[in-house]
Amino acid sequence: MTRQEKGQIIDELAEKFSQNNHFYITDASGLTVAQVNALRRLCFKAGVEYVVYKNTLIRKALEKQSANYEEIYSILNGFSGVMFSKESGNAPAKVITEYRKKQEGKPGLKAASIESALFIGEEHLSMLNELKSKNELIGEIISLLQSPAKNVLSALLSGKNTVAGLVKALEERKN
Repeated sequence: MTRQEKGQIIDELAEKFSQNNHFYITDASGLTVAQVNALRRLCFKAGVEYVVYKNTLIRKALEKQSANYEEIYSILNGFSGVMFSKESGNAPAKVITEYRKKQEGKPGLKAASIESALFIGEEHLSMLNELKSKNELIGEIISLLQSPAKNVLSALLSGKNTVAGLVKALEERKN
């Protein structure tokens, strides 16, 4: 591979890092080609892009980012694959967890970046798996905000739309 080709790959990878708010760096050493292809299919179904790059190319692309990724540089060794997710920070973690049901311990989690927050090491996988996406959090907040309004509406309906019925229903709820 020539310097020019490497430079082009670094620029493309740097662009992917800047366009995706969430990325995971995995260790898939020991997986066969068929197993890596199965992992890629699982990623595709979940809307996650999985690509394998040389560690030096990953490092140089990360160095081009405005955020500081120096902590990640030390784990860039061996077989490194990068999982990109635009929508959900937990989608790659769920893919890894699901794939591990079939393949014991692989792929390993080297690092993850969720909205520029860094998680280094395998021990963060279960926590990342339980993260809620932005849409899930918004849905929960909306349902919490709707709850008091639903209570007032149900009180109005149970009291046959009269003020006396509303007062009676609210009084019964206190007791």
